[in-house]
Amino acid sequence: MKTVKFLYDHTTMDLEVPDDTPVLTSRVDQLKSDRDGLEIVKEAMDHPIDSPHLYELAKGKPDAVIIISDHTRPVPSKDILPNMIRELRQGNPDIKITLLVATGFHRPTSVEELRNKLGDELYEEFKDNIVVHDAHDPSKNIKIGQLPSGPDCIIDKVAYNASLLVAEGFIEPHFFAGFSGGRKSVLPGICDAVTVMGNHCSKFIDSPYSRTGILDKNPMHEDMLAAARMAKLAYIVNVVIDEDKKTVAAFAGNMETAHRKGCDFISSYVAVKPQMADIVITTNGGYPLDQNAYQSPKGMTAGEATVKEGGVLIMLASCSDGTGGDSFYHLIADEPSVQAFYDKCLATKQEDTIADQWCAQILARVCLKAMVIFVANPEQKEMIEGLKMTYAPDLQTAYRMAREIKGEDASLTCIPNGISVVVRD
Repeated sequence: MKTVKFLYDHTTMDLEVPDDTPVLTSRVDQLKSDRDGLEIVKEAMDHPIDSPHLYELAKGKPDAVIIISDHTRPVPSKDILPNMIRELRQGNPDIKITLLVATGFHRPTSVEELRNKLGDELYEEFKDNIVVHDAHDPSKNIKIGQLPSGPDCIIDKVAYNASLLVAEGFIEPHFFAGFSGGRKSVLPGICDAVTVMGNHCSKFIDSPYSRTGILDKNPMHEDMLAAARMAKLAYIVNVVIDEDKKTVAAFAGNMETAHRKGCDFISSYVAVKPQMADIVITTNGGYPLDQNAYQSPKGMTAGEATVKEGGVLIMLASCSDGTGGDSFYHLIADEPSVQAFYDKCLATKQEDTIADQWCAQILARVCLKAMVIFVANPEQKEMIEGLKMTYAPDLQTAYRMAREIKGEDASLTCIPNGISVVVRD
């Protein structure tokens, strides 16, 4: 027998399993560098991919807008922005630089969060030239075209009016866009709610290509690329970070090919082959991503990719902050069954997509493939059951329940950190 430690909140839940049990893990822990993050980014910018240097792009430009990530992303901006600002000013010492915070569909980023992200020195220098994007204020956004799938492409006016639009970001697996970074700085980053919801429609979420680690034929990715092209995103600096959120690699230059090279790099560390099983145990990587139910489909999709049809998926997430969104919860809780919600979701037209529908749809999709036993903090039992999943107070109880359902001879696959792997053939 061997012990598998599953990440949960700030600790682990451990389970003794047979020695031959497949355990799917990434090699992210091997992503280490003894070099300073600023140095890593500078080297990448010294050798831009399929692009002129940023200082060359800045020549003759009176102003530039740098799209920066918001408070929900652990992007090490203190490594990236000083290098970008330096090169912009190298190209034009008088260039006016604005930082546009890509909040996407999230709440506005606070001053305290911006200070923490940028550091006091950068914040004080740019505090009068920071704009926080608002997807829900049509007066601040402008239509620039149409996405290939039909919806209007509406972006922040600050980006539209920029003489030069560039972006920072980081690359990690994403459960429906394939990977974060690159074009996502524009869509959903600085797009109007109309555009975001059009892109996150049920038809696209339902696509077999809208999955973790997939870019080719991914309809969401294709719309995102189109939006970034229409917005004239001229240059990106994207980084890869280790488990301690430290910069270990950087990719600069063309927003398509530099991003793709970064995705290929991280894929070599996170891609694992599925080990199809009757019972699969997965997690949302512990704190901070397991704080609510809204985030849980991220880890669940790793299990979805390797659990057999009609199997049992055990999901571990503390949900210490509850649902993560009332609208997300009620989309499922207010319907008579998961199937009823899913059918309703698929019948929803692209232009009628509503907020948080996408995460609820993915959760429902997983629940329709396998029975989900959800291990969360005891006070969340009612919430978990409202989402039409089976609650268990701990891993041992959940595992015992799964064995009772599938039998003592049922096969088992373990995923200690469901958000750190890309499970695919």
